[in-house]
Amino acid sequence: MKEQDKKPATCNIAKFTIREVTELGRAVRTIGIGASSMEEVSGRIVRYLYDSLIDGRTGERACPLIRFFKTQTYEDLPAGPRGFARDMLGKDPPLPGMKCMTLLGTVGENPEWNSRGTSKEHQAIPLPSEEVVYQLPMIRNLIKQLGLSVQSVVTPDPVLLLDMKQNTYGVFLVPEALGSSYIPAQEEFVTPYGIKSVIGFGGMLPSLDIFVVILFLRHSITRETADLFKNLSLNTKLAVLPFEKTVFASPEKVVSQ
Repeated sequence: MKEQDKKPATCNIAKFTIREVTELGRAVRTIGIGASSMEEVSGRIVRYLYDSLIDGRTGERACPLIRFFKTQTYEDLPAGPRGFARDMLGKDPPLPGMKCMTLLGTVGENPEWNSRGTSKEHQAIPLPSEEVVYQLPMIRNLIKQLGLSVQSVVTPDPVLLLDMKQNTYGVFLVPEALGSSYIPAQEEFVTPYGIKSVIGFGGMLPSLDIFVVILFLRHSITRETADLFKNLSLNTKLAVLPFEKTVFASPEKVVSQ
C-alpha cells in the first residue's frame, strides 16, 4: 500500500492529545513518498488532516476547509497564480523579488474549495511591502503568532535562517472566529459554515520562504489544544523539504511581462 493511500486514523478534535498529534505527525512526515512536487504533497497533507480530524459530537469532519500556503516569488509563479497576483495589484507594477502568499493545497466541503484554480480570492496574495501586510489583519497576525516578523517574510535575509533554526514556531489561533477582524468573509463564510476557531501552523524553509497550514474548525479550540499543533510543523517541513525546487505540480509557461 502506498503511503498516501493509507486510511487515516480519526482524531476527535475535542479530545486532542499529544498521542493524536504524534500519530498525525508520523503520517505527515512520510506522506510525500512517491510525489513529484510540493503542490502534490501539500494536497496530500490537507486531505489527510481533513479526513482525520473529527468532531466527536457529530462524527463529522471537524474542518469544513483546510488550506496550505507558501510564500513564492512572483517571477517564479505559474501563469495562473501569477496573473491572479497581478490583478490583485491593480495599477501597481509587481516589484522585483516580490513575495506572494500562494495557495498550494486546499480541500473542503464546498466543491470550489478543492482546487487552487477555483479559489476566488486566495490563489496568490501579493506582499509587495511591510505596509501592505499590516493592512491584511489575518496575514499580519498569522506571521506574528508563528514567531516571525513581517520583514522576514516580505524581504527575507539569509542571516535570519541561523536564528530560525533555534526558533520554536508558535501556532496561529483565533479562538473565536465569529466577529473576529482576523477572519474576513464573516457573512459569506464564518456564519453559514459554523466556523468557531481557526488554527495555523508552519515554519520557514531553507529557501527562506514560509509555509503554513490553516484549519477552519467547527469546534472551539483552546490555546492548550492549539499548541499541540506546533508539533506538526516539523513533520510538515520534512514532508515538503525535498520539493523546494519543484513547487508546482504542472508548471505552466510563465508569460513575460
